[in-house]
Amino acid sequence: MKKFGILVALLLMALAFLPVAGLQHARAAEAATSPTKQLDKEKEQEKTKEPAGNPSLVGVDPARLEPLTQTIPIIGRLVAVQSGKVSAEVGGAVRKLAVAVGDHVEAGDLIARLDNETVKAQLAVQQSQVEEGIAELGALQAELLLAEQDMKRQNDLKKSGAFSRAKHEDAIQKVAKAKSNILRAKAVIETRKATRRLTEITLGKSEIRAPYSGVVSEKLTEIGAYVRAGDAVVALVSDSSLEVEADVPSARLGGLRAGVTVSFSLADGREFSAVVRALLPTENPMTRTRPVRFTPNFEAPVAGLADAQTVSVNIPLGASRKVLTVHKDAIIKRGDKSVVYIVANEIAEARTVRLGESTGARIEIMSGLKVGESVIIRGNERLRPGAQVKIRTGS
Repeated sequence: MKKFGILVALLLMALAFLPVAGLQHARAAEAATSPTKQLDKEKEQEKTKEPAGNPSLVGVDPARLEPLTQTIPIIGRLVAVQSGKVSAEVGGAVRKLAVAVGDHVEAGDLIARLDNETVKAQLAVQQSQVEEGIAELGALQAELLLAEQDMKRQNDLKKSGAFSRAKHEDAIQKVAKAKSNILRAKAVIETRKATRRLTEITLGKSEIRAPYSGVVSEKLTEIGAYVRAGDAVVALVSDSSLEVEADVPSARLGGLRAGVTVSFSLADGREFSAVVRALLPTENPMTRTRPVRFTPNFEAPVAGLADAQTVSVNIPLGASRKVLTVHKDAIIKRGDKSVVYIVANEIAEARTVRLGESTGARIEIMSGLKVGESVIIRGNERLRPGAQVKIRTGS
């Protein structure tokens, strides 16, 4: 019985020792593996670091203040400043049509020629009449010279017995009559010259010429047809002198006045600026809009423009304000946040920003940046905060 008690005591002591031994064994094993885990962790951190001495090339653009005007798009159209029908100024049969639909003409180019043979004959007759009048004037001037010589002889005889008062008076009358005939002949010549000039004008108007440069959009007569003064020959549209017209809601006219600059775009995306020329004082009661005319700024000739072509005009809603902006390429989306990178001491620094309105290729920054900070706009796609960077030459 005594031996049985000793065995039970030894068994209880063994059971109490087992947890302590297990714990010590686990601690020893953990101590053995700890250096390996620490080494692996350090290697992983080393991999995430940017390689030293190999900075990323980036392009930068400074954050700057720019005027921003909120706008709404309004559908407008291009309007030819000069367009209409070119008419005959005199009557006559059409002998030549020098243009076809689609032809481009310069100011002064021949469009059509009317029959002018009769007018040419009249001009030749009138030229002869002018020359005849000049010849008659020469004869009358010779008669005046003879009359003046005769009067001089009579004056010289006044102190002699051969003087005749009757002959002296006749000589005076002849001089006066000769002078009167000369004046009348000169008047006749001027009248004939004026008549000739009218015929020359009529002859010139038998050739119908382009009053301005443009494109023939319609042909309204044919060779052989008779046109009267005022009849249209062709329709002409100027393709080099265009304006923009838009029907703007009356409630949106507050930001518009003569001289204000706006932007407009064509259907293909090309964008241009234009200046308000006039707000026309007429309103459409159905749409409550008023027409506004803009003068476009085309720095170079633009191909493919046409009268009545649709454009989109950005109408300002109010006065412009100065806002901080960056180029749109600087913005990187990270979930629901907008991030930009700036360069500080050749290190890329991430900034979370709050965006506002767009203005062309730039966008308003409402918070997160300061004026003048160098914002990365090229090479920012794979950058990480703290990465070494090098600014490209010319950026």
